Amino acid sequence: MFNLSHKSRIGLKHLHNKTFLVIMMTFGLCIGEAIANTTVTKPSWYRYYDKNGVANISSSVTPEHIRHGYEALDRNMQVIKKNRPYDADKEQQQSGVRTQQAKQHEQDLRLKRAYGSSKVAANKRDDMLKNINKQITFQKQQYQQLEQDRILFKKQEQTYIKKGNPVPKNLQDRITYNAQNMSNIQKNIESLQTNYRNTQSQYDNIIKRLKTLE
Repeated sequence: MFNLSHKSRIGLKHLHNKTFLVIMMTFGLCIGEAIANTTVTKPSWYRYYDKNGVANISSSVTPEHIRHGYEALDRNMQVIKKNRPYDADKEQQQSGVRTQQAKQHEQDLRLKRAYGSSKVAANKRDDMLKNINKQITFQKQQYQQLEQDRILFKKQEQTYIKKGNPVPKNLQDRITYNAQNMSNIQKNIESLQTNYRNTQSQYDNIIKRLKTLE
């Protein structure tokens, strides 16, 4: 076992300190280099080529840069990034798609707020169709009653005609009003039937969309 002298111990300690200092300096340089490498280089110049292949360089991006497509350069004229030419048709198409998507999203939100689920929408559809059916049934009953009245009025009219007597004015008016009412009710029935089909189709689409969102 060796016993180091006092001077030897001091020299060894000094050597350790110098070694530690060198290691720390090297470590610091590595970190600094890593940070420098990760620093984003900012463009200093912007270059585009016109239709004749002539390079045009400026310190800012102009509409011509965007139209032709351009390269971002650093201060050493090295390419940092390339940007494609602006495609107006493609941009318009994408804009239309984004607009349609936004509209669809808004419609979906309204559907969710209005119904919450496809089951609620289905119940709402059934209630509305049931109500329309009741109206159609009532109108048909009214129409049948008018048909019976028409038969009666026509019989009375024929009785006067067979006897050679003039048809009374009030009977003529009844026949006219009866025909008008029958025509109006027939139109109401057709309108209600159309409403029934449209309501059914509308709610079927709503229910289908809500099921997709669920």
